[in-house]
Parts: sequence; structure tokens; C-alpha cells
Amino acid sequence: MKRQDLREKLIELIEPLVESKGFELVKLDYTFGKQGKLNLYIDREGGITIDHCELISNAVSDLLDYHDPIEYAYTLEVSSPGIERPLTKKKHFERFQGEKIKLTTTENIGGRKNFSGVLAGTKDNWVKIELEDGNLVEIPLSLIARANLCYPKQEKDDLLKDK
Repeated sequence: MKRQDLREKLIELIEPLVESKGFELVKLDYTFGKQGKLNLYIDREGGITIDHCELISNAVSDLLDYHDPIEYAYTLEVSSPGIERPLTKKKHFERFQGEKIKLTTTENIGGRKNFSGVLAGTKDNWVKIELEDGNLVEIPLSLIARANLCYPKQEKDDLLKDK
């Protein structure tokens, strides 16, 4: 099975289960091979605890044992998306409008692939970013390879001290 096909099958299996438990599957990463690794990033209103991660890990483990979609042995890890959470769905871009983000595209847009600035909103299947120089750029969702919230270093340091 092709990598993308397996990833889509895993999302189809796992996402409904995660949602039925009251969580959102923010992102799924799978490293292929005989020593594979399946990482799930979950979230919910009010945040994520270790107990939440354990609950989802046990439920997903049972589901995957039953369906057995992965050919080789793998390690399953469930965690929160973190303070620089990935933005993987249109609704994430809508939810975090006004926040600073970093974004990488699959193709050059205006001669570049890396962008950072304030998320100015969405329109249809486009994301608008106000760049640090004040220019507004519109990027099709289909060309986004990776996007994350981006917290200023001082704010991130302060958040980590509170833990």
C-alpha cells in the first residue's frame, strides 16, 4: 500500500474514534518501515492531559489491533499539539485568525516557499497572511506543506516556565 493511501486509511479509522471520545485529531504522522512510528496529536476545549493521551492511546491501539492496517511493528505515541500547534485543516486557520504563524508551501509563491506573519483569515480555500513587512499574501490550502502557530520566544519561554 502506498504511503499516502495508508495515511488516509489510518485517518479514516482513527478520526471517528477520537471524535467519539470528545477529542479532535489535529494531526497524524506515520514513519514507515519495520521500526515505524505512529504519532497522533489530539486536542479538545480546555487542553490535553496525560490521562487523555492514555485514554486515546488505549482506544486506538485496540482499534488498530482489530483492523491491523499496518504491516510492520510500530510504536504508537499520542500527545497534545503543543504551543506551536500544527494547522492542518481549514477550520484551524479559521480558529486561529489573528495569531502569528509559520507556513511552508509545496511550490514557490512570489519566489518563496517560507512565510511568517499574522494569520489574516481564510476565503474559500485560501489562507491570508499579513507578512512582517505589512504585505498581504494569499496562499491556496492545497499548496500548504506545513503550518504552525508561532509564539514569540519570550512568550514561549514564559509558558514553559509555568509548567
